[in-house]
Amino acid sequence: MSTPSAEFTAPAPFPRPLALALMCGLATLFAANHVSARVAFDAGAGLLLAIVLRSGVATLALAALVVFQRKSLRMPAGTGRWQLTVGLLVAVQSLCLYSAVARIPVVVALLLMNTLPIQLALLSWALGGSRPTARAALVMGVILVGLVVVLDVPAWLNDPEAMGPGWPAGVAFGLAAATAFAGALWITEHRLAALGSTLRSLLTMLTVLVAMIIAGGLGLVPGGMALPQSLPGWAGLVLLALCYAVAFSTLFICVPRLDMARNAPAMNMEPVAALILGYLVLGQTLSPVQLAGGAIVLAGILFLGLSKRA
Repeated sequence: MSTPSAEFTAPAPFPRPLALALMCGLATLFAANHVSARVAFDAGAGLLLAIVLRSGVATLALAALVVFQRKSLRMPAGTGRWQLTVGLLVAVQSLCLYSAVARIPVVVALLLMNTLPIQLALLSWALGGSRPTARAALVMGVILVGLVVVLDVPAWLNDPEAMGPGWPAGVAFGLAAATAFAGALWITEHRLAALGSTLRSLLTMLTVLVAMIIAGGLGLVPGGMALPQSLPGWAGLVLLALCYAVAFSTLFICVPRLDMARNAPAMNMEPVAALILGYLVLGQTLSPVQLAGGAIVLAGILFLGLSKRA
């Protein structure tokens, strides 16, 4: 007698200590990607070149995953223009975040990027979603206070030139990166739910790659495709591409076993890792007051994440 085929069951999650350790390791790889990018930029590498290499390696990894999993390449009707929009928004986010990393300390750029939950909540509310609760609004306010401290706004007001000419632009680029990514996440959730995550990620990376190549060919970003002028710069380019591709691919493959609902806040290890790596590799330091502000920001982000999951 033939037996019915077994139903598909989700893979068993990793033990929580292993899942947390893995996610902290991935967050460190993402931070290493940004620190490596700063090394490359300091050696004269162009912003567009860095993104082309990073997205190119990630695209190859995702394409291999699509082939291995035998995923269909067919897109549901009506999703094409939304997927293109997401890809362009992620391209803008990548360019803005690397532009911030090139101008201000890496950890500050990542803390600005971590305003993403606030911006996404406000965007969702503006587009018809639920209004943030009073507790969430209070936590958002605390996070903003922490950002004022970590950005040392009083020092800016007293002596703007002491912070360097790149700081205002770096802060603007960091906030713009979070805004672009918030838009991409909103579209993904509300307009692309029918599109498989593997294909969506591949198309997004492919769009970023093509957009950066076109921008470089048209010369839209001066020096965007410039080559690094030293061996450390080349090493930075190679490492940023490898760190991002390995972290992104590993996270994508392991997501079903990481119990993200419980463990996602561990990814906030990234700014902490960036602080340590930025000190060890780049000699970037923050004052004790700025460190306290960063701790406030991270605590607020963790609280928001844990509260949402609860």
